[in-house]
Amino acid sequence: MNHPLEPLTQSEVQQAVELLRALPDWTPAIRIISVTLKEPPKTAVEAWPAVPVAERRATAVLMNNALNRASTVLLDLAANRIIQVQLAPEGAQPTLSTDEQIECEQAVLASEDFRAALERQYGITDTSLVMVDIWSAGHYDQDDDRDTGQRLTRPLCFLRLDPTDNGYARPIEGIRPVVDLNTMKVVRIEEYGKWPLPPESCNYSPDRAGPLRTGIKPLLITQPEGPSFTLDDHQLTWQNWKFVIGFNAREGLTLHHIRYTDSGRDRGILYRASLTEMVVPYGDPRPTQARKNAFDVGEYGMGMCANGLQLGCDCLGDITYLDADLCDSRGRTLTIPNAICIHEEDYGILWKHTDRRLPDNPQVRRSRRLVVSSISTVENYEYGFYWYFYQDGNIEFQLKLTGVLSLGAARPGEQLPHGAMVAPQLYAPNHQHFFNMRLDFDIDGQGNTVSQVDLVGDPIDDENPFENAFRAKATPLRTEKQACANLKLETARTWKISNPSHLNRLGEAVAYKFIPGDNSVPFASPNAWWRKRARFVDHHVWVTPYAENENFAAGDFPNQSLADHGLSTWVEADRPIEDTDVVLWYTFGHTHIPRPEDYPVMPANYIGFLLKPIGFFDRNPANDLPPQITIGKSCEHC
Repeated sequence: MNHPLEPLTQSEVQQAVELLRALPDWTPAIRIISVTLKEPPKTAVEAWPAVPVAERRATAVLMNNALNRASTVLLDLAANRIIQVQLAPEGAQPTLSTDEQIECEQAVLASEDFRAALERQYGITDTSLVMVDIWSAGHYDQDDDRDTGQRLTRPLCFLRLDPTDNGYARPIEGIRPVVDLNTMKVVRIEEYGKWPLPPESCNYSPDRAGPLRTGIKPLLITQPEGPSFTLDDHQLTWQNWKFVIGFNAREGLTLHHIRYTDSGRDRGILYRASLTEMVVPYGDPRPTQARKNAFDVGEYGMGMCANGLQLGCDCLGDITYLDADLCDSRGRTLTIPNAICIHEEDYGILWKHTDRRLPDNPQVRRSRRLVVSSISTVENYEYGFYWYFYQDGNIEFQLKLTGVLSLGAARPGEQLPHGAMVAPQLYAPNHQHFFNMRLDFDIDGQGNTVSQVDLVGDPIDDENPFENAFRAKATPLRTEKQACANLKLETARTWKISNPSHLNRLGEAVAYKFIPGDNSVPFASPNAWWRKRARFVDHHVWVTPYAENENFAAGDFPNQSLADHGLSTWVEADRPIEDTDVVLWYTFGHTHIPRPEDYPVMPANYIGFLLKPIGFFDRNPANDLPPQITIGKSCEHC
């Protein structure tokens, strides 16, 4: 039986497309930005499978290029009808479609104004080797009034030496075309002066990277009897874990209805988990670099940018894949093969003890974890999304950042304090990456409370004569504004999500602990325009009561937005969040000060968080693991 939260199938996507094309005001000027599952109410999902969910709905986002107006359409697929068409606020711009990215590059290369600027500054008349990366236009006080109300991009351009060259090595620094995506025309060319093209090429493909190292022996990961998980469509079961794997054009990989089977009972932990938004602000004030910031989820769509993963390269071992079923902006079928990778991997020792009185009988259990992953390419950057499930009840999310730096040209001898030289006359500006995760907790049900936990030292008094005492101080968070907080190294701050209605055998509320990983704070002023549009970076942790229409940290339409329409506006209501259905939003940042070793392709940087049971189980849930089993034998003494 299909789970009600499984993503739309390709046939359902195409059914939605046909319904949209039958709208009375449908014209060829309308693009289909996305078609996504409209998730049924929580009450229906919790009653499933005892009570089947007949409802199957979808939400489509449309963009009418002729009217410069977006709309959201609610569709009933079971009844094959349109339920509602809602116009987006005037000026709201939806995500850039993959078609627009391709068409934008073609428009720039065909522009006579661009060709003239290229010849004037560089003496180049042949644009066949010019590489155009679409970049969102954003919004700034200084913008020309002519830009108001247009669907714009401000691409970055590079010059290849040949069709397979690494074009990022030669940025065309002084020229910025501005493209109106509604008309798919270059509206103007911004020229900032002339920079010579950097003199060196630097390729990363194995046939062009130079001599390759030797001595690497094959590494084989085999499971002769197959993996230990089962996959029924998008429902996955592994080592007491049960959940649904989702995927959509905007967020990419999503996880749903995460439960753990404990003593024969399925216990809820997370109802939904996803990346809701990210922003990449650059810290160089030069005119050619200052406007660079990208809301990669809301402006480009992580799902639309997903890779088709390859065995032995992206994923190693006994791999199971899931495809992503989407459509392009013209409604044509778009299937990303192998968009999601699922596999098991060894993760070292899970627990061990050697009793010195029983030296011949050490006890050790190896850790095995389940990995569910996806990778997206947003022009120059790659983002890898990895969910890890462990046998002791831990859940970890890890984001891996790799790809190519967004590079600019430097004049010989030019001093550039807001970044680093990575090659002769080639420069990478300082920048940051901020991600926001939406974690809809259901710890043994929906009545949850979030507490902020700080470690504090005891007073120096007669009760603490050795001055060594400290304790964990848990502060229950009762309203949204009270919950807005940042990490605090001095108190090793964490957060606990508990269910006060369910007590463990020690009489304490069952709970999970949220443990943040590496993080940062924004270095731009709060008055910087990107921060006005991305207020979710103001705090590392936010907590809101569940609301069906609050899904994206920067709001539904962050592309070219004039202000934040997400978390910062919702929490102004200061709603109660104690003993209720809560959503924890986590913002985490990576600050990238570039270095030559990041060029031409960056080694992956890792950032994420951990969810750890704290009183959720009566004892170590991995105490029942058998000794390690290897091919043909078991470990006799462990």
